[in-house]
Amino acid sequence: MKEIRKIIADYDALDHSKEKVALASVVNVEASSYRRIGARMLVRSSGIWTGGISGGCLEGDALKRSQMAIFKNTASKVVYDTMDDDQNQIGVGLGCNGRIEVLFTPIDPTDADNEIEQLRKIAGLDAPSIMVKIIDAEGNEDLLGKSILVENDLENIDFQGIAKEELKQWISETTANRKPRIVECTTNSGAKLKLLIEYIRPETRLVIVGYNYDVNAFAGIANELGWEIHVVGRTKKLSKSLFNLAAQTLEFEQAEQVEVHDYTAVVLMSHDYNWDKELLPIFLEKNPAYIGMLGPKKRMQKMQAELPDDDLESLVNFHSPTGLDIGAESPEEIALSIASEIIATFRGRDGASLKFRKGTIHV
Repeated sequence: MKEIRKIIADYDALDHSKEKVALASVVNVEASSYRRIGARMLVRSSGIWTGGISGGCLEGDALKRSQMAIFKNTASKVVYDTMDDDQNQIGVGLGCNGRIEVLFTPIDPTDADNEIEQLRKIAGLDAPSIMVKIIDAEGNEDLLGKSILVENDLENIDFQGIAKEELKQWISETTANRKPRIVECTTNSGAKLKLLIEYIRPETRLVIVGYNYDVNAFAGIANELGWEIHVVGRTKKLSKSLFNLAAQTLEFEQAEQVEVHDYTAVVLMSHDYNWDKELLPIFLEKNPAYIGMLGPKKRMQKMQAELPDDDLESLVNFHSPTGLDIGAESPEEIALSIASEIIATFRGRDGASLKFRKGTIHV
């Protein structure tokens, strides 16, 4: 979501009477790829771009193809296939070793429903969003790149003559699986299309409970990750920089006011046993996807004995001690350890070393 917000900000800063733009989007990936489906890159006619679709090996060519899309005012798709040892392919020798499909779509600023405007609608949402995009249109190239942002009313969904019941099923399955999928279909008029049903996660919300100096380190890392930061503690003791980073600052007594969604992580790091014990049940009741508590395991076990209503060790979303075992010592390292565990939890991973992973990095 951080990349999307940056793209929107740069788009808004442009003088569209003097400069045109196109959006390069990763719409399919096979085998290895630095970026995944949904990675985007906004390219200006001047050659300046925002975002990225790879680790750097494809951006140069993507820049040229985006400018071509702007000049022709026509969407196009390119397949970067670096799975074979073909020295003529862009990306060979640069660590790609995969097949990446990129869609280049010129953006019309007069179109109130262009893809940038669709992304704007979801940038501040607390729930995941679904975008349906045509990534292949055999014999109907004018449909390439057309997209629709799925609203709540699935019963009245209408997109390019695609059967409503099929579309509803694909959207429901994508929402349930929390992963993008690609489907092929035939429209009512007989046009053969390939669709990307894109699952877009909301911005991660991090609730930090505490006010000591290690909160600053955690907030700094969370800000770099583009997370939405909320702090619960003693506001008089928070630094000015923390107020600038936080979307919300509350007193301990106001913890009930914190709202959580499916991508909310709560980390108790007040260094005060009594406050942690008082606030833990409040946040457990809210049932965030991740809740962690700083401190040794014996501290948690003592708290368990005093909170008989909750079997803390059996709770899947509760982590204490919080963080991955990386031998962290400094506040920054501890923050990195916790942030890594949060990401692993939200992506359904165990946080082990990639060298021991069987198969591809991404699934």
